[in-house]
Amino acid sequence: MDHFIQLVFSGLFVGSFYALVALGYSMVYGIIKLLNFAHGDLYMVGAFAGFTVLSAGAGVLGGGLLALLAVMLVAMAATGGLGVLLERVAYRPLRSAPRLSVLITAVGASFALEYGIAVAFGPNPEVYQMGVSDGTLNVLGARLTYAQLAMTAIAVVLMITLDTLVRRTRTGRAMRAISQDPKACLLMGVNVDRVISRTFFLGSALAGAAGVMAGVYYGKIDFLMGFVIGLKAFTAAVIGGIGNLRGAVLGAVVLGLLESFSVAYIGSEWRDVFAFGFLILFLTVRPTGLLGERVTERV
Repeated sequence: MDHFIQLVFSGLFVGSFYALVALGYSMVYGIIKLLNFAHGDLYMVGAFAGFTVLSAGAGVLGGGLLALLAVMLVAMAATGGLGVLLERVAYRPLRSAPRLSVLITAVGASFALEYGIAVAFGPNPEVYQMGVSDGTLNVLGARLTYAQLAMTAIAVVLMITLDTLVRRTRTGRAMRAISQDPKACLLMGVNVDRVISRTFFLGSALAGAAGVMAGVYYGKIDFLMGFVIGLKAFTAAVIGGIGNLRGAVLGAVVLGLLESFSVAYIGSEWRDVFAFGFLILFLTVRPTGLLGERVTERV
């Protein structure tokens, strides 16, 4: 039983990383029906933004939770701004173009971010010079580090904040309205471009926060680190029902638990195969995802 609880907590911890990135996928798709394949690379850029802050403030920031929060805020602002720039330069001019054109642009933006970082920082992995306390806590027989607890708590707070913003604020109402009918929103005086830019900012900022947490926890980063987690986050969003924010979180938790148990009982080399294989099987049974709704298009 202790081993089972340990695997559950490990899956929830990994799922929290996936959830922060998957939320950006779902937000952008829900509002403009775009699969932003450059989103995983914003996670990577966030990790490098945090690394840059740590390098510039070496000896000043130190370690601990407050330093992590400070670095994370800077990285969130940087990746949020980059997401807005990406939307303005790459996606907005193609908003009325065929979807294939926008999809190819997203792939091109992904490569541009990856190899732009490789040119700026070099192709070799970088080491994060900050860590959270390595102490452990026993919870229901499972051993959890303070770093895991702190990062999971931060992720949960960010997710709750986003959910509250989308459901309780004027900007959130505008996002939900645009996802239903952007042309009607224009006629009602809603600044659609501004709301879409804010959506990109929020989604990109969450990805940047996840990148910093991954760098701190795993200890190293590289310019290709966003590729796999981007696919995993997209998988989580699809499992939960892409376009549904709570579905994205649920899908991320499910995927994290699946990976945790598959590594324990099948082997780490089969983790990705198991995750994507589950996606294929799941979509044959429920194509709309766990919380997705079947939509009938009128002709």
